[in-house]
Amino acid sequence: MQRERLSAGKTFLLGLGFFGVSVIWAMYNAYVPIFLKENFNLRSTIIGLVMTIDNILAILLLPYLGALSDRTRTHLGRRRPYILVGSALALVFFLLIPAANAFQRLGLMMLTIVAMNLSMALFRSPVIALMPDITPSRFRSQANGIINFMGGLGALLVFFGGKPLYDRRPSLPFIVGGLVMFASSLLVVIFIREPAPAREEGGRSSLADSFRALGANLKDVFAGEKSLFFILLAILCWFIGYNAIETFFTSYAKYHLGMKESTGALILGFFSVTFMAASLGAGFVAVRLGRNRTIRIGLLAVGATMVLALFLKSFLPLAAAFAVGGLAWSLVNVNSLPMVVDMTTLEKVGGYTGLYYFFSQAANIIAPPVAGVLIDAFGYASLMVFASVLFVAAFFIMSLVRRGEVAERRPA
Repeated sequence: MQRERLSAGKTFLLGLGFFGVSVIWAMYNAYVPIFLKENFNLRSTIIGLVMTIDNILAILLLPYLGALSDRTRTHLGRRRPYILVGSALALVFFLLIPAANAFQRLGLMMLTIVAMNLSMALFRSPVIALMPDITPSRFRSQANGIINFMGGLGALLVFFGGKPLYDRRPSLPFIVGGLVMFASSLLVVIFIREPAPAREEGGRSSLADSFRALGANLKDVFAGEKSLFFILLAILCWFIGYNAIETFFTSYAKYHLGMKESTGALILGFFSVTFMAASLGAGFVAVRLGRNRTIRIGLLAVGATMVLALFLKSFLPLAAAFAVGGLAWSLVNVNSLPMVVDMTTLEKVGGYTGLYYFFSQAANIIAPPVAGVLIDAFGYASLMVFASVLFVAAFFIMSLVRRGEVAERRPA
Protein backbone atom coordinates (compact mmCIF):
# COMPACT_ATOMS: atom_id res chain seq x y z
CA MET A 1 0.00 0.00 0.00
CA GLN A 2 1.34 3.41 -0.98
CA ARG A 3 2.10 5.58 2.02
CA GLU A 4 -0.05 8.70 2.32
CA ARG A 5 1.90 11.94 2.42
CA LEU A 6 1.49 15.69 2.13
CA SER A 7 2.79 17.17 -1.12
CA ALA A 8 3.92 20.62 0.00
CA GLY A 9 4.77 21.75 -3.53
CA LYS A 10 1.39 20.79 -4.94
CA THR A 11 -0.37 22.38 -1.97
CA PHE A 12 1.54 25.66 -2.38
CA LEU A 13 0.58 25.62 -6.06
CA LEU A 14 -3.06 25.04 -5.14
CA GLY A 15 -2.72 27.88 -2.63
CA LEU A 16 -2.30 30.27 -5.56
CA GLY A 17 -6.05 29.96 -6.09
CA PHE A 18 -6.74 31.11 -2.54
CA PHE A 19 -4.03 33.76 -2.94
CA GLY A 20 -5.96 35.30 -5.83
CA VAL A 21 -9.29 35.11 -4.01
CA SER A 22 -7.79 36.84 -0.97
CA VAL A 23 -6.35 39.65 -3.10
CA ILE A 24 -9.81 40.42 -4.44
CA TRP A 25 -11.67 40.28 -1.11
CA ALA A 26 -9.08 42.24 0.84
CA MET A 27 -9.16 45.06 -1.69
CA TYR A 28 -12.95 44.96 -2.02
CA ASN A 29 -13.54 45.22 1.73
CA ALA A 30 -10.84 47.85 2.27
CA TYR A 31 -11.89 50.35 -0.40
CA VAL A 32 -15.45 49.78 -1.63
CA PRO A 33 -17.04 51.05 1.66
CA ILE A 34 -14.92 54.22 1.28
CA PHE A 35 -16.13 54.65 -2.32
CA LEU A 36 -19.73 54.30 -1.16
CA LYS A 37 -19.35 56.88 1.62
CA GLU A 38 -17.18 59.43 -0.18
CA ASN A 39 -18.89 59.45 -3.59
CA PHE A 40 -22.45 58.49 -2.67
CA ASN A 41 -22.67 59.99 0.85
CA LEU A 42 -24.29 56.88 2.32
CA ARG A 43 -24.75 56.24 6.05
CA SER A 44 -22.90 53.28 7.59
CA THR A 45 -26.16 51.32 7.88
CA ILE A 46 -26.84 51.72 4.17
CA ILE A 47 -23.24 50.90 3.28
CA GLY A 48 -23.60 47.71 5.30
CA LEU A 49 -26.73 46.80 3.36
CA VAL A 50 -25.10 47.58 0.03
CA MET A 51 -22.16 45.37 0.96
CA THR A 52 -24.53 42.43 1.54
CA ILE A 53 -26.78 42.48 -1.54
CA ASP A 54 -24.17 40.64 -3.57
CA ASN A 55 -23.66 38.10 -0.78
CA ILE A 56 -27.37 37.33 -0.62
CA LEU A 57 -27.09 36.15 -4.22
CA ALA A 58 -23.76 34.39 -3.66
CA ILE A 59 -24.93 32.47 -0.59
CA LEU A 60 -27.48 30.65 -2.73
CA LEU A 61 -24.78 29.59 -5.20
CA LEU A 62 -21.92 28.44 -2.96
CA PRO A 63 -23.40 25.18 -1.56
CA TYR A 64 -25.12 24.45 -4.86
CA LEU A 65 -21.91 24.91 -6.87
CA GLY A 66 -19.97 22.81 -4.39
CA ALA A 67 -22.45 19.96 -4.83
CA LEU A 68 -22.57 20.54 -8.59
CA SER A 69 -18.78 20.31 -8.86
CA ASP A 70 -18.92 16.95 -7.01
CA ARG A 71 -21.01 15.61 -9.90
CA THR A 72 -19.27 17.38 -12.79
CA ARG A 73 -17.28 15.25 -15.24
CA THR A 74 -15.13 17.03 -17.87
CA HIS A 75 -11.68 16.58 -19.40
CA LEU A 76 -10.52 19.35 -17.03
CA GLY A 77 -11.92 17.48 -14.02
CA ARG A 78 -14.64 18.40 -11.54
CA ARG A 79 -13.36 21.70 -10.12
CA ARG A 80 -11.16 23.37 -12.73
CA PRO A 81 -13.86 24.38 -15.26
CA TYR A 82 -15.49 26.56 -12.59
CA ILE A 83 -12.14 28.11 -11.66
CA LEU A 84 -11.34 29.01 -15.26
CA VAL A 85 -14.71 30.56 -16.14
CA GLY A 86 -15.34 32.23 -12.77
CA SER A 87 -11.93 33.88 -12.50
CA ALA A 88 -12.15 35.29 -16.05
CA LEU A 89 -15.56 36.85 -15.38
CA ALA A 90 -14.47 38.12 -11.95
CA LEU A 91 -11.47 39.86 -13.54
CA VAL A 92 -13.68 41.79 -15.95
CA PHE A 93 -16.17 42.99 -13.35
CA PHE A 94 -13.54 43.74 -10.71
CA LEU A 95 -11.74 46.04 -13.14
CA LEU A 96 -15.05 47.83 -13.77
CA ILE A 97 -15.61 48.77 -10.09
CA PRO A 98 -13.37 51.88 -10.04
CA ALA A 99 -14.75 52.87 -13.45
CA ALA A 100 -18.32 52.60 -12.17
CA ASN A 101 -17.31 54.58 -9.09
CA ALA A 102 -15.92 57.36 -11.27
CA PHE A 103 -19.31 57.77 -13.00
CA GLN A 104 -20.91 58.27 -9.53
CA ARG A 105 -24.07 56.36 -10.45
CA LEU A 106 -25.14 54.13 -7.57
CA GLY A 107 -27.18 51.80 -9.79
CA LEU A 108 -24.22 51.19 -12.10
CA MET A 109 -21.94 50.67 -9.11
CA MET A 110 -24.29 48.10 -7.61
CA LEU A 111 -24.70 46.16 -10.86
CA THR A 112 -20.93 45.93 -11.18
CA ILE A 113 -20.49 44.82 -7.56
CA VAL A 114 -23.18 42.14 -7.83
CA ALA A 115 -21.78 40.79 -11.12
CA MET A 116 -18.27 40.61 -9.67
CA ASN A 117 -19.43 38.74 -6.57
CA LEU A 118 -21.51 36.27 -8.54
CA SER A 119 -18.44 35.55 -10.67
CA MET A 120 -16.33 34.99 -7.54
CA ALA A 121 -19.00 32.67 -6.12
CA LEU A 122 -18.78 30.56 -9.27
CA PHE A 123 -15.33 29.26 -8.41
CA ARG A 124 -14.77 29.85 -4.69
CA SER A 125 -16.18 26.52 -3.44
CA PRO A 126 -14.57 24.44 -6.23
CA VAL A 127 -11.08 25.93 -5.73
CA ILE A 128 -11.15 25.22 -1.98
CA ALA A 129 -12.63 21.74 -2.50
CA LEU A 130 -9.48 20.83 -4.41
CA MET A 131 -7.54 20.76 -1.11
CA PRO A 132 -9.34 17.77 0.44
CA ASP A 133 -9.53 16.20 -3.03
CA ILE A 134 -5.74 15.89 -3.18
CA THR A 135 -4.91 15.68 0.56
CA PRO A 136 -5.33 12.72 2.96
CA SER A 137 -7.42 13.47 6.05
CA ARG A 138 -4.56 13.48 8.55
CA PHE A 139 -2.70 16.16 6.57
CA ARG A 140 -5.63 18.48 5.89
CA SER A 141 -4.95 20.92 8.72
CA GLN A 142 -1.34 21.28 7.58
CA ALA A 143 -2.44 21.65 3.95
CA ASN A 144 -5.05 24.21 4.92
CA GLY A 145 -2.30 26.03 6.80
CA ILE A 146 -0.27 26.29 3.59
CA ILE A 147 -3.33 27.48 1.66
CA ASN A 148 -4.14 30.08 4.32
CA PHE A 149 -0.50 31.18 4.25
CA MET A 150 -0.98 31.90 0.57
CA GLY A 151 -4.27 33.68 1.33
CA GLY A 152 -2.52 35.80 3.94
CA LEU A 153 0.17 36.61 1.39
CA GLY A 154 -2.54 37.84 -0.98
CA ALA A 155 -4.09 40.08 1.67
CA LEU A 156 -0.60 41.29 2.59
CA LEU A 157 0.02 42.30 -1.01
CA VAL A 158 -3.13 44.44 -0.87
CA PHE A 159 -2.62 46.08 2.53
CA PHE A 160 1.07 46.93 2.06
CA GLY A 161 1.48 47.13 -1.71
CA GLY A 162 -1.97 48.59 -2.28
CA LYS A 163 -1.31 51.71 -0.19
CA PRO A 164 1.18 53.42 -2.56
CA LEU A 165 -0.90 52.38 -5.59
CA TYR A 166 -4.12 53.70 -4.07
CA ASP A 167 -2.48 56.96 -2.96
CA ARG A 168 -1.27 57.46 -6.52
CA ARG A 169 -4.58 56.58 -8.21
CA PRO A 170 -7.50 54.66 -6.62
CA SER A 171 -8.02 52.48 -9.71
CA LEU A 172 -4.43 51.15 -9.82
CA PRO A 173 -4.71 48.52 -7.06
CA PHE A 174 -7.87 47.17 -8.71
CA ILE A 175 -6.06 46.73 -12.02
CA VAL A 176 -3.05 45.03 -10.45
CA GLY A 177 -5.13 42.94 -8.05
CA GLY A 178 -7.52 41.71 -10.73
CA LEU A 179 -4.68 40.62 -13.01
CA VAL A 180 -2.89 38.86 -10.13
CA MET A 181 -6.07 36.97 -9.23
CA PHE A 182 -6.63 35.76 -12.79
CA ALA A 183 -3.01 34.75 -13.34
CA SER A 184 -2.98 32.80 -10.05
CA SER A 185 -6.19 30.97 -10.93
CA LEU A 186 -4.88 30.16 -14.39
CA LEU A 187 -1.78 28.53 -12.91
CA VAL A 188 -4.02 26.30 -10.75
CA VAL A 189 -6.03 25.23 -13.80
CA ILE A 190 -2.89 24.47 -15.82
CA PHE A 191 -0.76 22.66 -13.25
CA ILE A 192 -3.09 20.96 -10.71
CA ARG A 193 -4.23 17.50 -11.79
CA GLU A 194 -7.37 16.33 -10.04
CA PRO A 195 -7.65 12.71 -8.88
CA ALA A 196 -10.24 10.63 -10.68
CA PRO A 197 -13.49 10.41 -8.67
CA ALA A 198 -14.10 7.12 -6.94
CA ARG A 199 -17.30 6.48 -8.87
CA GLU A 200 -17.96 7.41 -12.48
CA GLU A 201 -21.51 6.13 -12.83
CA GLY A 202 -22.97 9.53 -12.02
CA GLY A 203 -22.34 10.75 -15.54
CA ARG A 204 -23.41 14.22 -16.44
CA SER A 205 -25.13 16.12 -13.68
CA SER A 206 -28.54 17.69 -14.12
CA LEU A 207 -29.78 20.73 -12.26
CA ALA A 208 -32.25 18.56 -10.34
CA ASP A 209 -29.49 16.08 -9.37
CA SER A 210 -27.32 18.88 -7.99
CA PHE A 211 -30.16 20.37 -5.95
CA ARG A 212 -30.95 16.91 -4.57
CA ALA A 213 -27.31 16.58 -3.50
CA LEU A 214 -27.52 20.01 -1.90
CA GLY A 215 -30.70 19.02 -0.07
CA ALA A 216 -29.03 15.87 1.25
CA ASN A 217 -26.09 17.93 2.54
CA LEU A 218 -28.40 20.41 4.27
CA LYS A 219 -30.31 17.51 5.85
CA ASP A 220 -27.01 16.33 7.34
CA VAL A 221 -26.75 19.67 9.18
CA PHE A 222 -29.95 19.15 11.18
CA ALA A 223 -30.32 15.35 11.32
CA GLY A 224 -28.85 13.07 13.98
CA GLU A 225 -25.77 14.08 15.97
CA LYS A 226 -25.41 17.88 16.00
CA SER A 227 -21.67 18.45 15.64
CA LEU A 228 -21.99 19.64 12.04
CA PHE A 229 -24.75 22.06 13.03
CA PHE A 230 -22.77 23.48 15.94
CA ILE A 231 -19.53 23.97 14.04
CA LEU A 232 -21.36 25.73 11.21
CA LEU A 233 -23.12 27.94 13.78
CA ALA A 234 -19.74 28.75 15.35
CA ILE A 235 -18.33 29.53 11.88
CA LEU A 236 -21.25 31.89 11.32
CA CYS A 237 -20.53 33.70 14.60
CA TRP A 238 -16.80 34.12 14.20
CA PHE A 239 -17.07 35.26 10.59
CA ILE A 240 -19.70 37.84 11.58
CA GLY A 241 -17.13 39.24 14.01
CA TYR A 242 -14.30 39.04 11.51
CA ASN A 243 -16.26 40.50 8.58
CA ALA A 244 -17.50 43.42 10.68
CA ILE A 245 -13.86 44.37 11.35
CA GLU A 246 -12.80 43.70 7.76
CA THR A 247 -15.62 45.82 6.32
CA PHE A 248 -15.51 48.81 8.65
CA PHE A 249 -11.99 49.04 10.06
CA THR A 250 -10.72 51.40 7.36
CA SER A 251 -13.77 53.58 8.10
CA TYR A 252 -13.05 53.25 11.85
CA ALA A 253 -9.49 54.43 11.26
CA LYS A 254 -10.55 57.35 9.05
CA TYR A 255 -13.63 58.67 10.87
CA HIS A 256 -12.93 57.62 14.48
CA LEU A 257 -9.14 57.83 14.75
CA GLY A 258 -8.47 60.51 12.13
CA MET A 259 -6.13 58.34 10.02
CA LYS A 260 -6.06 58.00 6.24
CA GLU A 261 -8.05 55.04 4.93
CA SER A 262 -4.88 53.62 3.38
CA THR A 263 -3.26 53.73 6.85
CA GLY A 264 -6.20 51.76 8.24
CA ALA A 265 -5.67 49.22 5.48
CA LEU A 266 -2.00 49.09 6.45
CA ILE A 267 -2.94 48.22 10.06
CA LEU A 268 -5.00 45.34 8.70
CA GLY A 269 -1.84 44.35 6.88
CA PHE A 270 -0.15 43.57 10.21
CA PHE A 271 -3.06 41.23 10.98
CA SER A 272 -2.46 39.55 7.63
CA VAL A 273 1.31 39.20 7.94
CA THR A 274 1.16 37.35 11.27
CA PHE A 275 -1.81 35.31 10.05
CA MET A 276 0.21 34.34 7.01
CA ALA A 277 3.31 33.43 9.00
CA ALA A 278 1.42 31.51 11.70
CA SER A 279 -0.77 29.61 9.23
CA LEU A 280 2.09 27.27 8.39
CA GLY A 281 2.31 26.18 12.03
CA ALA A 282 -1.37 26.30 12.99
CA GLY A 283 -2.08 22.91 11.47
CA PHE A 284 0.78 21.34 13.43
CA VAL A 285 -0.53 22.91 16.64
CA ALA A 286 -3.85 21.16 15.94
CA VAL A 287 -2.04 17.83 15.48
CA ARG A 288 -0.76 18.11 19.05
CA LEU A 289 -3.73 19.76 20.77
CA GLY A 290 -6.63 18.68 18.55
CA ARG A 291 -8.46 20.88 16.07
CA ASN A 292 -11.32 21.85 18.38
CA ARG A 293 -9.11 22.89 21.29
CA THR A 294 -6.81 24.84 18.97
CA ILE A 295 -9.77 26.74 17.48
CA ARG A 296 -11.12 27.64 20.93
CA ILE A 297 -7.74 28.97 22.07
CA GLY A 298 -7.61 31.13 18.95
CA LEU A 299 -11.14 32.46 19.45
CA LEU A 300 -10.43 33.60 23.01
CA ALA A 301 -7.18 35.26 21.96
CA VAL A 302 -8.58 37.14 18.95
CA GLY A 303 -11.59 38.29 21.01
CA ALA A 304 -9.27 39.67 23.70
CA THR A 305 -7.25 41.44 21.00
CA MET A 306 -10.32 43.27 19.71
CA VAL A 307 -11.17 44.43 23.25
CA LEU A 308 -7.62 45.73 23.68
CA ALA A 309 -7.74 47.53 20.31
CA LEU A 310 -10.74 49.50 21.56
CA PHE A 311 -8.44 51.44 23.89
CA LEU A 312 -5.63 52.08 21.40
CA LYS A 313 -5.58 55.30 19.37
CA SER A 314 -2.29 55.45 17.48
CA PHE A 315 -0.72 53.51 14.62
CA LEU A 316 2.01 51.43 16.28
CA PRO A 317 0.00 50.07 19.25
CA LEU A 318 -2.89 49.18 16.94
CA ALA A 319 -0.55 47.52 14.46
CA ALA A 320 0.97 45.46 17.30
CA ALA A 321 -2.46 44.45 18.61
CA PHE A 322 -3.64 43.42 15.16
CA ALA A 323 -0.43 41.44 14.67
CA VAL A 324 -1.33 39.36 17.75
CA GLY A 325 -4.88 39.03 16.44
CA GLY A 326 -3.64 37.65 13.12
CA LEU A 327 -1.65 34.96 14.90
CA ALA A 328 -4.71 33.91 16.92
CA TRP A 329 -6.95 34.02 13.84
CA SER A 330 -4.70 31.49 12.09
CA LEU A 331 -5.49 28.92 14.79
CA VAL A 332 -9.20 29.35 14.04
CA ASN A 333 -9.27 29.69 10.28
CA VAL A 334 -6.73 27.02 9.35
CA ASN A 335 -8.44 24.22 11.26
CA SER A 336 -12.14 24.90 10.65
CA LEU A 337 -12.54 23.68 7.06
CA PRO A 338 -10.72 20.39 7.78
CA MET A 339 -13.13 19.79 10.67
CA VAL A 340 -16.13 20.28 8.39
CA VAL A 341 -14.93 18.09 5.50
CA ASP A 342 -13.83 15.34 7.88
CA MET A 343 -17.44 14.96 8.99
CA THR A 344 -18.36 13.45 5.61
CA THR A 345 -17.19 11.05 2.89
CA LEU A 346 -14.79 11.81 0.05
CA GLU A 347 -17.57 11.91 -2.55
CA LYS A 348 -19.35 14.78 -0.73
CA VAL A 349 -16.35 16.98 -0.02
CA GLY A 350 -17.41 19.64 -2.53
CA GLY A 351 -20.89 19.82 -1.06
CA TYR A 352 -19.57 20.17 2.48
CA THR A 353 -17.11 22.80 1.32
CA GLY A 354 -20.15 24.61 -0.07
CA LEU A 355 -21.86 24.36 3.33
CA TYR A 356 -18.77 25.88 4.96
CA TYR A 357 -18.92 28.81 2.57
CA PHE A 358 -22.71 29.05 2.85
CA PHE A 359 -22.35 29.89 6.54
CA SER A 360 -19.27 32.09 6.12
CA GLN A 361 -21.01 34.02 3.34
CA ALA A 362 -24.13 34.29 5.52
CA ALA A 363 -21.89 36.17 7.93
CA ASN A 364 -21.15 38.63 5.12
CA ILE A 365 -24.88 39.29 4.90
CA ILE A 366 -25.41 39.72 8.62
CA ALA A 367 -22.25 41.52 9.72
CA PRO A 368 -22.13 44.74 7.65
CA PRO A 369 -25.70 45.98 8.22
CA VAL A 370 -25.75 45.01 11.91
CA ALA A 371 -22.35 46.61 12.49
CA GLY A 372 -23.51 49.64 10.51
CA VAL A 373 -26.62 50.05 12.68
CA LEU A 374 -24.49 49.83 15.82
CA ILE A 375 -22.00 52.37 14.46
CA ASP A 376 -24.78 54.81 13.58
CA ALA A 377 -26.40 54.34 17.00
CA PHE A 378 -23.39 54.13 19.32
CA GLY A 379 -20.36 55.26 17.32
CA TYR A 380 -17.40 53.44 15.85
CA ALA A 381 -16.23 52.10 19.23
CA SER A 382 -19.13 49.62 19.12
CA LEU A 383 -17.38 47.86 16.22
CA MET A 384 -14.73 46.29 18.46
CA VAL A 385 -17.25 45.34 21.17
CA PHE A 386 -19.55 43.70 18.63
CA ALA A 387 -16.72 41.64 17.11
CA SER A 388 -15.34 40.45 20.46
CA VAL A 389 -18.79 39.30 21.65
CA LEU A 390 -19.16 37.15 18.51
CA PHE A 391 -15.74 35.55 18.96
CA VAL A 392 -16.55 34.62 22.57
CA ALA A 393 -19.96 33.22 21.54
CA ALA A 394 -18.24 31.03 18.94
CA PHE A 395 -15.87 29.76 21.65
CA PHE A 396 -18.77 28.43 23.74
CA ILE A 397 -20.54 26.92 20.72
CA MET A 398 -17.38 25.00 19.75
CA SER A 399 -17.46 23.25 23.12
CA LEU A 400 -20.58 21.43 21.83
CA VAL A 401 -18.78 19.99 18.75
CA ARG A 402 -17.85 16.32 19.15
CA ARG A 403 -16.57 15.34 15.69
CA GLY A 404 -14.22 16.72 13.02
CA GLU A 405 -10.84 15.54 14.23
CA VAL A 406 -8.57 13.52 11.90
CA ALA A 407 -10.58 10.85 10.07
CA GLU A 408 -9.53 7.74 8.21
CA ARG A 409 -9.79 7.91 4.41
CA ARG A 410 -13.05 6.25 3.48
CA PRO A 411 -15.25 5.82 0.39
CA ALA A 412 -18.83 7.04 0.11
